Parts: sequence; structure tokens; C-alpha cells
Amino acid sequence: MTLTPAPASSADLSRARWATRAQFLNLGFVVGTWGVHIPSVKARYALDERTLALALLCTSLGSVLTLFFAGRVVGTLGARRTAVIGGWGFCVALALSLVVPGLWALLPVMLLFGASESVFDVAINAEGTTLETLSGRSVMSGFHGMFSLGAMFGAGGASLMIRNDFSPLTQLALVGGVIAISVVLSARGMLAAHPASEPGQAHFIWPRGTLLLIGLLILAGMMAEGVMYNWSVLYVNQELHAPQEQAALAYVAFAGATAAMRFVGDGVRNRVSERTMLMAGPLVAAVAMLVVLVVARPWVATAGFALVGIGLATVVPILYNAATRIPGVSRAAAIASVSSIGYVGFMVGPPIIGAVAHATSLTVAMGTMVVASLVLMVGARRVPDAPRHWRDQRHGPSSAARHAPPA
Repeated sequence: MTLTPAPASSADLSRARWATRAQFLNLGFVVGTWGVHIPSVKARYALDERTLALALLCTSLGSVLTLFFAGRVVGTLGARRTAVIGGWGFCVALALSLVVPGLWALLPVMLLFGASESVFDVAINAEGTTLETLSGRSVMSGFHGMFSLGAMFGAGGASLMIRNDFSPLTQLALVGGVIAISVVLSARGMLAAHPASEPGQAHFIWPRGTLLLIGLLILAGMMAEGVMYNWSVLYVNQELHAPQEQAALAYVAFAGATAAMRFVGDGVRNRVSERTMLMAGPLVAAVAMLVVLVVARPWVATAGFALVGIGLATVVPILYNAATRIPGVSRAAAIASVSSIGYVGFMVGPPIIGAVAHATSLTVAMGTMVVASLVLMVGARRVPDAPRHWRDQRHGPSSAARHAPPA
């Protein structure tokens, strides 16, 4: 079934931009809350680093397997309906993550969490790239900024509730319920359907050539971000001996700095080549993390994590956009294709970190983020830069876009 909408008006586009911002915020809030409570899951089920890595691996496995058909689901149901289904799935999984009786019951919950998050992620990124094309405005970095802002709010809220003695189980159930409602309300403003795919466009394509390169770089970027989202709180809590609420604030610094950089990232993209941004950002992240690991102080970790967030902030939005410019494949399919490799970064990250941490220390294992950042910096030299006419369009959008009301 092909969804063929009427042309979107400027009011429709403005409403859809706000709705999509809200959906990125919803996803970030859940990820931020989950990141703070990984130590809670570790304590609840008495896990060591290896068994915790297994649980996180199931999350990533669910994400990767779902990506093989996520593009077709979005093409069939539309981004709006797909977002509701995916959003409810990860909210249910979040609420159940501290309720099940043991590790083997936790693993399918983690599969559901990863699979639902993946479908939701493809849907809202497909919506975002469509809105950028239809309006002639750079918006993707700002959308990803809302994700990071949501992660900051989620982590900050969790830290506050921990300080006020809310039980972890109550926190996750409350967040799951509230975000499930927010996903439905936000979806009402999304585009009813996307422009029909051109004849011959694939709904899934095996990554090769430039798509493969972009996918591998997204893998490195997601692995670096995954280290921060999944292990940074535990690192500050366990290795630097800071209380969990203080460790959560270091995570807040990372997420907040990432959000701030992503909000200005679209303006930077208008003036600086994407290739330059892809090379400079990971270098900043690598140097900052090295300082954090060498100095090993909680306040240094807080400042260093903020610089890591600034360095990594624009990497994935730029790479997603580069993928959607590949001819012969729909936007959702391009995103699903490169994400199918990228999410392997989340999949291989947890067992690598867990195995290295178990054999040496979590401090040594966190160094994999430095390696991933350096891979990004080197590989960025081969990413095709945005065409000049596309950058010119962002400097001087079409007449319709110029007269569209601000979102």
C-alpha cells in the first residue's frame, strides 16, 4: 500500500515540526531515564559486568533485527502510526524492566525495548528528513537536539527522584506511563503520510558502497554514544566512587551539552562543510575522554562528558542526512539500511565493554569510546559532502519556505 497525501501546507509543516520535536524529546527522556537506572537493573538482578552486558546486548539485538523491516513498516503504515506502535512498545518494556522475576525473564523485555525503540527511531527520522526536504530548512540537527534535551531531562528527573527516595520501580513505571500518553498526543501533529516513493525505490537495501561506508561510521558513532548512554553513570558511580545521584549529573552534563550543540548544529552546517564537522567533533570527544580517564575525578568527568557531547553531537544527524541523498532508495529505507549497521555499534558495544571491564577495569573499557571517535575522524574524509546547491538552498530557501511561519 502506498500512502499518497495531499500537498502539505506551511501550517501542516510547522505543526509537524513541533510534533516531531516532541517525539525526539519523548525518545530521549526514556533513554535518559534508562541510562540512570542501569545500575538499578544491575543491583536488582545481582548482575556482574558480563551478565549486564548480556541484557544490554538483547536490547541491541532487538534493534538490529527490527531494522530489516522497519523501512517497509513505515512505508506501509506511515511514520505517524509506526511511531505510536513503537513508542508504546518501549514504554511497556521500560515499566517492566524492574518487575520481572529474574535475568531470563528480563532478556525478552530488553528485546522488546530495543525493537520498539528501533522502529520508533526510523519513523521519526524519516519524518524529519521529509520535513527538511519539503520545507527547504535544516532541521535534523535540531530534532536530534531535542532527543539529547529529553535525555538530559530524563536523567535529571531520575537523579531528583532518587534523591527524594522514589523507588526505581516507581520511577520507571511513572515515566513509561507518561511518555506513552505523550507519544500518542505528539503523533497527532505529524504528517498524515509522506510523499509517495518514486517508482523503483526500494524499501530495504543491503548497505554497499557509500551506504556501507556511512553505515560503518554510524556504527562507530553509535558505539561511542552507546558507551556514554549505557556505562557513563556506572563508571562515575563505581570507578570514581560518586553516589548515584551525582553520577547521574555527569550524564546530564553529557546530554545537555549534546543537546545545546545540536540546536546550533543546523546553523553551523550552513557555514561549515559537513566533512569538516565530522572530522573535528570526534577529535574533541576523543581528547576529552582521555582527560577524564587519566585524571579520574568526578568533577573532571562532568566537564569532560560535556565536551564529549559537544564533539559527538552532530555526527549521527549529518550521516543520516548523507544516507538519504543516495539515489534509488526511499528515505525510510536509507535510514533503516545504515541504521542496520549502526545499531550493531549498540549491539557489540555492551559485550565488548563488559568483557574488557571484567578482564581489566571499567576505566580501561571506557577507552573504546576514544577508539570509536578516532575511527570517525579518519573515516569522515571519505564521506561525500553535501552538494553545493543543497547548502545554497539552506542559505536561501524557496519562496514558499521563506514565507512559511517559524516553527
